[in-house]
Amino acid sequence: MSNDRNIEGDEHAERPVPATHVEGAGGHPAPGSPPESSLTFIGRDSALARTVGRPLLHFLHIETSGGILLLLATAAALIWVNSPVGDSYAHFWHTPIEIMVSDFVVFDEDLHGFVNDALMALFFFVVGLEIKRELVTGRLRRPRDAMLPAVAALGGMVVPALVYVVFNVGGDNLNGWGVPMATDIAFAVGVVSLVGKWIPGWLRLFLLTVAIVDDIGAILVIAIFYTSDISLGWLGLAALLCVLISILTRIRVWQWPVYMIIGVFVWWATLNSGVHATIAGVALGLLTPAKPLQRDSDARSVARWLQDKSNISVIDIRRANFGISESRSVAERLEVALHPYVSYLIVPIFALANAGVVLSSDSLRGAASSSVTIGVALGLLVGKTVGVSGFTLLATKLGLSAVPAGVSRLHIVGVSIVAGIGFTVALFVTALAFDGSAAGDEAKIGVLAASLVAAVLGLIVLRLAGRRSIAALAATGRP
Repeated sequence: MSNDRNIEGDEHAERPVPATHVEGAGGHPAPGSPPESSLTFIGRDSALARTVGRPLLHFLHIETSGGILLLLATAAALIWVNSPVGDSYAHFWHTPIEIMVSDFVVFDEDLHGFVNDALMALFFFVVGLEIKRELVTGRLRRPRDAMLPAVAALGGMVVPALVYVVFNVGGDNLNGWGVPMATDIAFAVGVVSLVGKWIPGWLRLFLLTVAIVDDIGAILVIAIFYTSDISLGWLGLAALLCVLISILTRIRVWQWPVYMIIGVFVWWATLNSGVHATIAGVALGLLTPAKPLQRDSDARSVARWLQDKSNISVIDIRRANFGISESRSVAERLEVALHPYVSYLIVPIFALANAGVVLSSDSLRGAASSSVTIGVALGLLVGKTVGVSGFTLLATKLGLSAVPAGVSRLHIVGVSIVAGIGFTVALFVTALAFDGSAAGDEAKIGVLAASLVAAVLGLIVLRLAGRRSIAALAATGRP
């Protein structure tokens, strides 16, 4: 999931915090400012607003804030599980959760299962919304524009899987081949943002599109290869409910509680079908309408109508709000509304629940010689670099697409290395592939180690590529 859409320069781009409060010297209200009673908490001059509220709001507008919280959650998990009270980590996440209606068991898993099966379904719902938006109105709607990142993403999935298979063929852990296929968008885009002034803007869009196609591939892998015994009855019920949602959207039923209730039943039916429950989130996201019901010009007409009225009632405001909001698609509105909760709450909770692995001398020695750890680490580091950059070069050589002027091969290699930062989905697939076994911890160590190296090495290569580009431009005399 794209955690940092603001790099695209669209309507979701980073904006300064609205000036709800004007400060004069010493942080006191300037003359002409609204009275304190009319200001929101953030706009007031209280010490709590100045020292906590506004800095927190500013942090949430920073491009890398989601990645920072993810990193903190990962560190917390590692510190917790390796502390003197490390045993409490497993005990806590294995706390049983049972939801019953009368004598009927609706949900019976532990807290770890609730995070992975329920909360992550919302994560994948937002991923589905983003994929739908890109397919309908974004970069993936034009085949030629999508060709290069799609081919690059294909290489970034196939080659890492093959690298893992080479080290684990004939063994008991071949099922982990899907772990090194995934790229963590939050961390990857965060790393690229650190060298923003050194690289062409096209590279950011390229990485983001590669990651979106990578998400599609990861979803297909989870749905097809990491699925237990399938119950056709439950799966048929989930499919019928999805058809019902499709019909309701076509006849323009927009009452969101209806869709929320049906969506919960789709998730529940999918959970009982044997297909992983997060696929329900993706399916619901893809079913969400991604085209606005009216044009921007219609929305501006509604705004002018409201502005020209001499007497404005609450009904007028509601009518105008509805008319203006319909110029943005349902998918876009849901994505914007849910994105903060997913990025700042669900994904960090997922990291806290899944990143905990014992880093004792014995476990590290075992991981260093483990084919699982080596396969995952080299799959992410070598496989992603070779796959993304190699398939990109192949696509340009075959004339399928071309890279813009100013983008060097070193730029492509740097972005390919950054694509080797596998975290959220990689850990998710690890949980599916190894189901809490010792090999799962070895895979986690491979993911964490490779992601750290990929971040540092990618940063260095991109910085070097940027310097070379600037030097080449200076040599030609161009600005």
